[in-house]
Amino acid sequence: MAEKFQNTNLSKSSKSWLREHWDDPYVQRAQKDGYRSRAAYKLLEINEKDRLIRPGMTIVDLGSAPGSWSQIVAKLVGDHGRVIASDILEMDGLAGVTFIQGDFREDEVFAQILETIGEAPVDLVISDMAPNMSGTSADQPRIMYLCELALDMAVRVLKPGGSFVVKVFQGEGYEEYRRQVQGHFKVLKSRKPQASRPRSPELYLVGEGFRG
Repeated sequence: MAEKFQNTNLSKSSKSWLREHWDDPYVQRAQKDGYRSRAAYKLLEINEKDRLIRPGMTIVDLGSAPGSWSQIVAKLVGDHGRVIASDILEMDGLAGVTFIQGDFREDEVFAQILETIGEAPVDLVISDMAPNMSGTSADQPRIMYLCELALDMAVRVLKPGGSFVVKVFQGEGYEEYRRQVQGHFKVLKSRKPQASRPRSPELYLVGEGFRG
């Protein structure tokens, strides 16, 4: 793939990132398997370990674009399940997925998500959200803010006994956030899927048995 970047105006760091990206076995595997991003394998591994997704469930997918997590859950919940996905970015349509584009921090978008859910009890809320990273100390507070929003949504819509999966980054605010999640769920686990790059501080918290 190196020749792909030789005649571009990209910076050296951008070229290096692109080479690493296209050489990534999970990126290559996602293309082969028809998933929209390598992130699919993170959720697949979490679900393999924790058996969170079952046919007929109603699932809310926050930060869903480009849609690899929605692809997985739509297939696993089947025709009798529901998937409500939301992202500030556009996402191409998926069978069995209702997509709401917008910033769910805004009242109008939040209300639209709640309206779409309706009276259906939500079994699982998943969030792979992350802000655009600047590489500065401002990143971690922005990350944790999104995590707090995801937890707030989960607490509002989950049925008693429901589950929650959220991407977090270890750093300032992480331990306090973990305690917040622990307070709402009977069981809390940490997962670092193999598809997460080893140098990345990301991991996933899995809460089971929502207290309601």
